[in-house]
Amino acid sequence: MPSFDIVSEANEVEVKNALEQANKEVANRFDFKGSDARIEQKERELTAYADDDFKLGQLRDVMFTKFAKRGVDARFLDLGKVEKIGGDKVKQVITVKHGVSTELAKKIVKLIKESRLKVQAAIQGDVVRITGAKKDMLQEAIQLVRAGVDEVPVGFQNFRD
Repeated sequence: MPSFDIVSEANEVEVKNALEQANKEVANRFDFKGSDARIEQKERELTAYADDDFKLGQLRDVMFTKFAKRGVDARFLDLGKVEKIGGDKVKQVITVKHGVSTELAKKIVKLIKESRLKVQAAIQGDVVRITGAKKDMLQEAIQLVRAGVDEVPVGFQNFRD
């Protein structure tokens, strides 16, 4: 049976490169001179440090610009709340989403079932597997998911005949 997987994951190499470029730009910008503004990465968790809320906003803008230039969708980022860490200094934890969330997986399965396509959708951990008898039906399912899901970028992998 032909099948494919629906996934949602950012390219980790591009995320790392974008963060390095953003930190380099912040280190060289005049408005950040003498500032301790930076972004640190620990696996799928980014932490932005800045001297105040305004500089934190500027730091996020630089980061989003670099992400856009590297082809990383900003919808992968989940911004946490801003925390004060002493004096005027602030930090913000930013999580890089990985995998299809349970709510989104249920939405995709419901979307497939309501379309009455002759395919089956199954949630398997953080991916959704779509199987069908014909490749044409799977291609219609891909188009349906692309049109119906817009809150998170989705990708399609492991297309098997």
